[in-house]
Amino acid sequence: MRYELVIFDNDGVLVDSEPISNTLLAGYLTELGHPTSYEESLRDYMGAAMHRVHDLVLERTGQRLPTDFDETFHARVFAAFERELEAVAGVSEVLGKLVAEGVPYCVASSGSHERIRVGHRKTGLDRWFPEDTVFSSQDVGRGKPAPDLFLYAAERMGVAPERCVVVEDSPLGVRAALAAGMDVYGFTAMTPAERLVGVKGCFDDMGELVGLLA
Repeated sequence: MRYELVIFDNDGVLVDSEPISNTLLAGYLTELGHPTSYEESLRDYMGAAMHRVHDLVLERTGQRLPTDFDETFHARVFAAFERELEAVAGVSEVLGKLVAEGVPYCVASSGSHERIRVGHRKTGLDRWFPEDTVFSSQDVGRGKPAPDLFLYAAERMGVAPERCVVVEDSPLGVRAALAAGMDVYGFTAMTPAERLVGVKGCFDDMGELVGLLA
């Protein structure tokens, strides 16, 4: 394999969480008087840290979201995860192949550490990701599309950015990885390939990933 580190996004790449979380986000924003469809939530917030939700609502309406917005939203999301969340099909097989080939990998997510861990425990992916391979936008302050998170993950894993490859499924995540000077492959299970501008290639079946990286 020509890369020394594979960095996975979490939501939508490792766990099939985007339909759950964006349905709940659209519903909650609408409930608070900011009408938002599921499609608009995907367009505006998929791949982003929570501060983007606050920033866009304030920019568009001049109103701030409630101080307990994040807490309430995450409580709803975590409860739904416990009922419904599944790993993306084929992810365990990909991780097993990387381990067999001795290729380091990690996860770098806009979600909080708690969100990552809740999802991994529910889906059984926690066995693949020890604590020192899990990175969150909480660690750097600025989420995607800023490159900070990916650069931080590479630094902590001891690999130069140009030797890293990122697996992403959102335009914001792709922009962040490119800004970090990393190659990116786009997972198109939910996002049309034409929206993932600048990627080295796209795939819609996780089983294809190892071959692309080889």
